[in-house]
Amino acid sequence: MAVAAAVTLLLFFAFCMGASVFCTGAPAAGFEDVPTHYFHHGLFSADVRLPAGHTAGLVVAFYLSNGDVFDDTHDELDFEFLGNRAGHRWRMQTNVYGNGSTARGREERYLMPFDPSAAKHRFSVLWSSDAVVFFVDGTPVREVQRRAGAGMGGDYPSKPMAVYVTIWDGSTWATENGKYTVDYRHGPFTAEFSGLVLRGCPADATGDIRQLRRATSVHRCAARERELTTAEYAVMTARKRAAMRRWRWKQTLYTVCYDTDRYPAALPECDVNAVERQMFERWGESKVAFRSRQSRVETPLAPPLVSMNMMQAD
Repeated sequence: MAVAAAVTLLLFFAFCMGASVFCTGAPAAGFEDVPTHYFHHGLFSADVRLPAGHTAGLVVAFYLSNGDVFDDTHDELDFEFLGNRAGHRWRMQTNVYGNGSTARGREERYLMPFDPSAAKHRFSVLWSSDAVVFFVDGTPVREVQRRAGAGMGGDYPSKPMAVYVTIWDGSTWATENGKYTVDYRHGPFTAEFSGLVLRGCPADATGDIRQLRRATSVHRCAARERELTTAEYAVMTARKRAAMRRWRWKQTLYTVCYDTDRYPAALPECDVNAVERQMFERWGESKVAFRSRQSRVETPLAPPLVSMNMMQAD
């Protein structure tokens, strides 16, 4: 099934009084009709234009989730866009959760290679039963493989999910770990979403999604998943992986695969390269990025990444 909509969503933060945030315009929870549609895998994308100017502390998100119905065992795939001070570039963060595995965050952060407030850019997530691929303007930027046996297991997102967009105050962490917070004098903040594409197999649930017979529904969607994963845009060719390496080489600021402070033993989907490991601090941040931040100069990563099985050619 393919569902395409030219939907533009304007989300506003109004002036904040104390700890309360008041939003005007469309509901900040997201597209009003989208959360009623849950999918078993698919391609999900939107054209996004982010707020301009001083956006420190602000988080804009385009993501898949089922957290509204599975409180403790939810799945999630995230694009999170992290605001910054005026004159400094936006960051982008991706993350993967499965079965409530929020204690094992799998985030990666990148320096945006363009000004996302000047024009729209397309962000896409391809989700199958075997892998998740994140795309920016059609270029794959991260691939997370489920892997059988000693792979992600229950941490891999497997339950039907819906699409959401949000804009919210992430002052406690979003910009340099909370050093710079949202300043509502620079508001309202507007994020624009359009060209929404949902291409996947709808979950067969006429009532509560929690009552879905997953095995039956997955079997029903098997043919559509094969169609999805064999489509030209979904096949990860050697050329696409080379493009992904180049993008990650230039833009990656942090990868969980080299964060030995959090994970002394790398997560099972990580392919750790001993030489490349030396290019990262023990907390997973690029040494180039850390040093440039200390000198207040914006510099992207220098060495290529080998994490998440992304350096493998076909």
